[in-house]
Amino acid sequence: MTETASTSRRSPWLRFTWHYIEMIIAMFVGMGVLGLLQAAVGLDFSYERDPELAYLLMAFNMSVGMAAIMRYRGHRWPVTLEMCGTMFAPVLPLFPLLWLDVIDGETLMIIAHVAMFPLMLAVMLWRRTEYTHHAH
Repeated sequence: MTETASTSRRSPWLRFTWHYIEMIIAMFVGMGVLGLLQAAVGLDFSYERDPELAYLLMAFNMSVGMAAIMRYRGHRWPVTLEMCGTMFAPVLPLFPLLWLDVIDGETLMIIAHVAMFPLMLAVMLWRRTEYTHHAH
């Protein structure tokens, strides 16, 4: 096998990996920038006092950053919104646990943050052609 054949076979997975990293960076940028703007206008919810609102607002901010980079890279809206859904999906089983006082707001945030990364990866693997062959 030549080096060119080996490189061409790896490049879709390198593209896949870079896209995953790029989305994570965009999520954090969205969370940071929009979070600062919202705090500046008084939309500063605490995880102790308002865990549901704090999480949903943070997930929205992360989704805006991710959607911006995905649309910039030419992804269609359905795929973009599907990926944004991975920011909100972790709380579906967690909110009831919060309401039943099984977990607190800080625990909700930690579990949801940890869960969103493998959820993103699962969606990307499920639609791997979208993420390995998409021109970036």
